[in-house]
Amino acid sequence: MTGPGSDLLTSLDPRAPLVLDTRELGRRPGSQREVSLTVPAPKDLGIDVLGVAEGSPVELDLRLEAVMEGVLVTGTVSADLDGECARCLEPLHEQIVGDIQELYVYDEHQTPHDEDDEVSRLEGDLIDLEPQLRDAVVLELPFQPMCRPDCPGLCPECGARLAEDPDHAHDEPIDPRWAGLADLNEQLGQELDQHPEHKHD
Repeated sequence: MTGPGSDLLTSLDPRAPLVLDTRELGRRPGSQREVSLTVPAPKDLGIDVLGVAEGSPVELDLRLEAVMEGVLVTGTVSADLDGECARCLEPLHEQIVGDIQELYVYDEHQTPHDEDDEVSRLEGDLIDLEPQLRDAVVLELPFQPMCRPDCPGLCPECGARLAEDPDHAHDEPIDPRWAGLADLNEQLGQELDQHPEHKHD
């Protein structure tokens, strides 16, 4: 089992935007500091149809507080979302604000079960915010993002956007069993137009 000061420290890059150093807290319960930073969004931050564009700014307002077991991180994350309406595929641009609250446990307070329970850990004096950032954003995303709550979507036959053409309609589809009769009827109509003297026969 690895202990404090082991190679755990080397698994995180202290220069990475979402890695924070907690040494200032001195592991003294009650000591805290406020952190406000803007970081570039990591890749794949969101869901298939809605998310934060990679590299776009993500704002974090956090409080780091030393407690007996580790460092408690609380605060908010805000970012701009880009995507498309799940019904009509129109572009969506929204802002999201999510909450972060996570306890990062000191090495000496970790147990063999912590890894199975996905407990967040300090690695040396460093904490990795990326998993919590992802959770905070994804939890705030709607399952089916829509441009408006009553979006009528697209026409299933031609793909027209129904919000722009509320009276959009198509003729009733012809039963294939009657298709031959419809063709015959159309042909007769054309012949009568060409020979109007037969209309009253």
